[in-house]
Amino acid sequence: MDRHFLIAIDGPSGAGKSTVAHALAEEFNIMHLDTGALFRALAYAALEAGLDSQDPDQSAALLDQVTLEIIFKDKKQKVLINGKDITSKIRTEEVSLAASNISVHPTVRNYILEKERELAEKESFVLDGRDIGTVVLPNADLKIFLLASPEIRAQRRLSDLLNAGISNTDYDQVLEDIKKRDAQDSNRDTAPTKKADDAILIDSSELSLEETISMIKDIVAKKLETGNLNG
Repeated sequence: MDRHFLIAIDGPSGAGKSTVAHALAEEFNIMHLDTGALFRALAYAALEAGLDSQDPDQSAALLDQVTLEIIFKDKKQKVLINGKDITSKIRTEEVSLAASNISVHPTVRNYILEKERELAEKESFVLDGRDIGTVVLPNADLKIFLLASPEIRAQRRLSDLLNAGISNTDYDQVLEDIKKRDAQDSNRDTAPTKKADDAILIDSSELSLEETISMIKDIVAKKLETGNLNG
């Protein structure tokens, strides 16, 4: 790519945003910023410190106690809390729900927002999250809103957890957690999960991961060919 550009991928929990974003980054040789990992990192830190992620004052106090860093090694994102790499520890359902809780607090969102924008100013990125196209980068060159039914997302999420060696859960629990997080993320006052007016909607419920990735790669490639990512 011969110019700085940004692609925003939004959608609900478990829609496959991070996997798709990573594949796009590989295909087009740019960086992938998993913004959800930043909230998860703070949620993990709150849990470790015994803080209530639903309490705005405790969550704000956490920001004074920790240093959150995002580094890239071989174009792979790592998140560090106080210098410790916790990337492999932030994908549990407990952390997911805590991340949803902590992300509603304006102080936390503003803290993460600044970090996201600082990174995006430096080079081309694919960013995925809940409000990238609506709040974080409203002027992103291309916006995708990726969704799938809660049942499909629960199946995919359970598979990911089992592959990661996390076996102390089941489908019903994962589905319940996803529905709970959907409600939290969609109904919160601050930056709710929402499709940007100019985002392309893709429902992957009936698509394989490979088909979803291929479809979005084609969209990006066509935009780049015409030199009109915004069109």
